[in-house]
Amino acid sequence: MTRAIILASAAAALAYQLLYVGTGQIPISGSLIKTLPVALLALAAMLGGAPRAITLGLALGALGDFLLSRPGEAAFLAGMGAFAAGHLAYVGGFGLRRPPMFVALALLALAASTEIWLAPQAGALVWPVRGYVVVICLMAAMAAARPDPLLWAGAASFVLSDLLLSIALFRAQGTAYAVPLAHMLWPAYWLGQCLILLAFLRPVASQPFHPDAETTR
Repeated sequence: MTRAIILASAAAALAYQLLYVGTGQIPISGSLIKTLPVALLALAAMLGGAPRAITLGLALGALGDFLLSRPGEAAFLAGMGAFAAGHLAYVGGFGLRRPPMFVALALLALAASTEIWLAPQAGALVWPVRGYVVVICLMAAMAAARPDPLLWAGAASFVLSDLLLSIALFRAQGTAYAVPLAHMLWPAYWLGQCLILLAFLRPVASQPFHPDAETTR
């Protein structure tokens, strides 16, 4: 069942990519299609026995997808807030651990660099953007602290998608680079969310069966 739901999520993500990415303002039907892929991943997480924090993070990501596809600054801020809350849910699901030093330094360098190329372009949104940068770097650091390459890849793909989104929104908007960036960031985003889910479904699916174990609850 969960495999079929994940495949349906991939199909919905591809449909959104082909129909709406790079087309400008998205109608409400497009917003609903954009919401569907990660909403299906959240459903797969719930049915597949993933930790509640991971299911919540995916559900908040689906909400963020809807909000960011709607016009206006209020919708943008609400979408950013939904994603920030989703990252914090992931941190709760990953657990607070000390990441490798080189990863921590790389993320600190990335966060610091946004003060040069991102913050000056963010205008009135500078403080929400700064807060979001801190939260997503924290999520990536806690992912790197777990011994799971699948989770590392998911977090890295998510960070890449947000990096591309930041460039598209604040540096390349109205340029010839905006559409190619949009076409790159959506697959990176969906893949990141999917890999994070798979990292927490895999242990559940591979848990050995012990016939002598107590079966009552």
